[in-house]
Amino acid sequence: MIMRLRNIFSKPGGTLPTAAISALCVVFILLASAMTASGETKDKVPAGRRTVVTAAGATFPLPFYNEAFKAYWQRNSVPVTYAGIGSGKGLESLRDQQTDFIGIDVPPTREQLDSLPAQALVVPMCVGAVEIAYNLEGVDNLRLTGELIADIYLGELTRWNDPRIAAVNPDRQLPDKEIYPIFRLDGSGTTYAFTHYLSQTSAEWKAAVGTGMHPQFPHGVAATGTPGIATLIEKIPGAIGYASSGYSVAYSLQRAEIRNAAGNFTLPTAESIAAAAREASATDIMITNSTAPEAYPISCFSWVMLYKEQDYAGRSRGEAEATVCVLRWLAGPEAQAIASRLNYAPLPTKVAAKALETLDKVTYKGKEIK
Repeated sequence: MIMRLRNIFSKPGGTLPTAAISALCVVFILLASAMTASGETKDKVPAGRRTVVTAAGATFPLPFYNEAFKAYWQRNSVPVTYAGIGSGKGLESLRDQQTDFIGIDVPPTREQLDSLPAQALVVPMCVGAVEIAYNLEGVDNLRLTGELIADIYLGELTRWNDPRIAAVNPDRQLPDKEIYPIFRLDGSGTTYAFTHYLSQTSAEWKAAVGTGMHPQFPHGVAATGTPGIATLIEKIPGAIGYASSGYSVAYSLQRAEIRNAAGNFTLPTAESIAAAAREASATDIMITNSTAPEAYPISCFSWVMLYKEQDYAGRSRGEAEATVCVLRWLAGPEAQAIASRLNYAPLPTKVAAKALETLDKVTYKGKEIK
């Protein structure tokens, strides 16, 4: 397992930050300790059970996955490691057959699917939001619109007391302070969802920047990963940035209320995120700017990808069964209840059923795994 994760980061541009290396080392030490304490070795693991299930990818669902996989380990004695390396690098790791499954925040294109060595399945696993966090002492419950956020990142709004911002915040005393927009330097599904929303609400943004995992932001300060954005917002008075569900709470950041398509200002809560998901016409699409009156407008699905045929790279049937078992549990009510506690929303009933239906298609040597 160590070699497999090391390979993910050994590609050009894949240098692992020192903090992440330390975190992974702790994981490996804990895994070794757990196996020693229980007397388990690879040779003694019961048939059909893996020692470790490895995964990597999107940081958007990372707080949820961290808690969910910890609970799974405690209940089933099967450790699951998830490296938050971003959707782009996660897709590379799947292409190179280095992980059991990956997390993605952007529906894969036909070109990306065709680039894989075998057919892959895309399974919805959680519903979350891209929060707009900021650092403005004394100004709580700030209200913003998609047009205002776009103009901040375009460099057209540079002071917090600008009359356009004040117009939607008539009861708040806004300071004459410079705005410092923070954006992701690395390719990111969170960035994709954020820019997808801005492209729907600002014609100028759509024409100048558009939607993408790694767009060229015309204005602002770059940070690596969602934790990097959250850290800069925390440290820079006047900063604003976008972060996936849970990070604002984890870093004690202020969150803005965003005007939705119905004209209502909403915060990202389990209820407002779920409202957007319930209106979705499919499970493999973006759901930003939902027309539901209660919806938070920058809500989105997050998915996992795995190979339909699990007989690859020397995998055993036990490894394949362990992978599917983890994912079926993740889509189930116990894990989805964890999502609700972390400012995500549980999968709507129909979406959860679709996830399980898709997982039923996974095979090993052509035979179903259930």
